[in-house]
Amino acid sequence: MSTHTGHPRRDEVGATTTSSRRPGLLAPGLREIVLLAALWTTYAVSRVVASDDLEAARSRAADLLHLETLLHLDVESWLNHALTPLSQVAVPMSFWYASLHYLVTPAVLVFLFVRHHGEYARARNAIVIGSAIGLVCYVLWPTAPPRLMPGGAYLDTLVSTSDVGWWSGQTSLPNGLGQMANELAAMPSLHVGWTVWVAWAVWRHVGVVGRSLAVLYSLGTTLVVVATGNHWVLDAVAGGLVIAAGVAISGWIAARESTRAST
Repeated sequence: MSTHTGHPRRDEVGATTTSSRRPGLLAPGLREIVLLAALWTTYAVSRVVASDDLEAARSRAADLLHLETLLHLDVESWLNHALTPLSQVAVPMSFWYASLHYLVTPAVLVFLFVRHHGEYARARNAIVIGSAIGLVCYVLWPTAPPRLMPGGAYLDTLVSTSDVGWWSGQTSLPNGLGQMANELAAMPSLHVGWTVWVAWAVWRHVGVVGRSLAVLYSLGTTLVVVATGNHWVLDAVAGGLVIAAGVAISGWIAARESTRAST
């Protein structure tokens, strides 16, 4: 004898909710993919319009290093020469530099889009605005990374480990795609900036362990980009600042939209 009361079972409700949610996120999800693809296209275009004058970029880098020396922040050469010869350290650093930047950030975007959709727009705006500021800096102030400085003062860690990874001898991009990268895009470091964004984006949604991992991810990336000869210390600082600007501007945009919606 059936005891069904006519009310949908919990598993039926869950299935209905899930099936109705997916179509609702599909179209916005596709729009977000297009938007982020447009950001990448903008980066590629900036590679074309940015100056490729290596000597001028080296001169700016030398000025940056001089400022770091005055501030006692010039640890790049020491870290670079201390860690790059150690293959057990250099190889993991190279994998970190060449992969996590492209994996963790999209994963957090997906996490926010699916699990905390109401906060997604501001978080997306923050990273897009911060990255756009960075791209403007790349065009207006091309700066050489330590590994491109003359005299062999800095080792190129990714070149020394390219035989064990997919990256090219030019950049962290796969072999054959190195020409797509802007090698004079050192200031600011969006590698570091994006890790700051990750920490900010997940902070309210994770516990102590998650927050600790987010902080370690940011600190670890800062160490990696400096030790591998890809960025100056002040590049890392600037990366955090452009993302902070993106967070502030996105907050202002969200507040304005909220005010309009309530009137």
